[in-house]
Amino acid sequence: MSFVPQVKIPATYMRGGTSKGVFFSLTDLPEAAQQPGAARDALLLRVIGSPDPYGKHTDGMGGATSSTSKTVIISKATVADHDVDYLFGQVAIDKPFIDWSGNCGNLTAAVGAFAISNGLVEASRLPENGIAKVRIWQANINKTIVAQIPMRNGQVQETGLFELDGVTFPAAEVEVEFIAPVDGKEAMFPTGNLIDELEVPGVGCFKATMINAGIPTIFVNAESIGYQGTELQDAINGDVQALQRFETIRAYGAKHMGLIQDIQEAQTRQHTPKIAFVSPPKSYESSSGKEVSANDVDLLVRALSMGKLHHAMMGTAAVAIGTAAAIPGTLVNLAAGGGDKPAVRFGHPSGTLKVGAEASLNNSEWQVSKVVMSRSARVLMEGWVRVPGDCF
Repeated sequence: MSFVPQVKIPATYMRGGTSKGVFFSLTDLPEAAQQPGAARDALLLRVIGSPDPYGKHTDGMGGATSSTSKTVIISKATVADHDVDYLFGQVAIDKPFIDWSGNCGNLTAAVGAFAISNGLVEASRLPENGIAKVRIWQANINKTIVAQIPMRNGQVQETGLFELDGVTFPAAEVEVEFIAPVDGKEAMFPTGNLIDELEVPGVGCFKATMINAGIPTIFVNAESIGYQGTELQDAINGDVQALQRFETIRAYGAKHMGLIQDIQEAQTRQHTPKIAFVSPPKSYESSSGKEVSANDVDLLVRALSMGKLHHAMMGTAAVAIGTAAAIPGTLVNLAAGGGDKPAVRFGHPSGTLKVGAEASLNNSEWQVSKVVMSRSARVLMEGWVRVPGDCF
């Protein structure tokens, strides 16, 4: 019996923020995978090692968590006044499925560095020393992001002293600007309300803020679903019934937001919307053992991604948090004490994060022009990934 040999594909394994994933240049992919479709999905599933009924990703590059089962495709910009297109695929762990419906804000921090190092940014836009502003077109959601990449001696500077809770070692700071994460053609609040009464059969009825900024997100109060807001991963991810309740809330929230027409559709839209719960400041011990004081934060937020409580915070959810905090009357804003909140520092399972948003009320509609946060990124490995030649 003969078998098709493996093929090798140029790739870079990168950390961006509190996530990591496999990065590809579009033109390096096999021809069949350079277009969206079954071949591309099959290839990337095999790269990551999904679906894996063992939940380990032993036979692939994934890390068997929502933060580490990620793929990115970068190409020359197709939109004027941008440098690169950035396409993100969230790979399911136990299903043959890739969700292309949203962005990964954490990996956004690595896109600029990858683009520069792979010659995708015009040399005239790169300072020998200083900050390179890489203009990114986020192709999943058709939004502009600007990543400020430090440069030294003509190369991307990855090392530094910037510390990011949820990441073990310090690195160079990368400021990321999410420009107009909700444009004028979209409703920031799809229901038209800052707070809705969300009724979920078998779970209950409670207040929710449902917002589309960065990524569609459903916010509920921690106490309304039986939590304090100080929980770490083990308190929720080890509770099968709790995870099912969160997924049910997420599904009904998605329908309420108009993202799906039938509750069952939520199973094929795992990446969006996100669900998160908020509470006023409280002191707690983070997952690393670091003490987080109630005096150090404006509010607490815990968010789930791909059915599990995130170990820190998704970058896109941080955009939603910053935007909702800046708008008086949302559950996020009220948890932070209400009033004017152009920037907040929130507590998450791994520590804290500061995010700022520029929001304004125009013709009775809330708009946000920019959300800013700092992340870091670095190359972990580069070379080729290998997959069986008949897997795609």
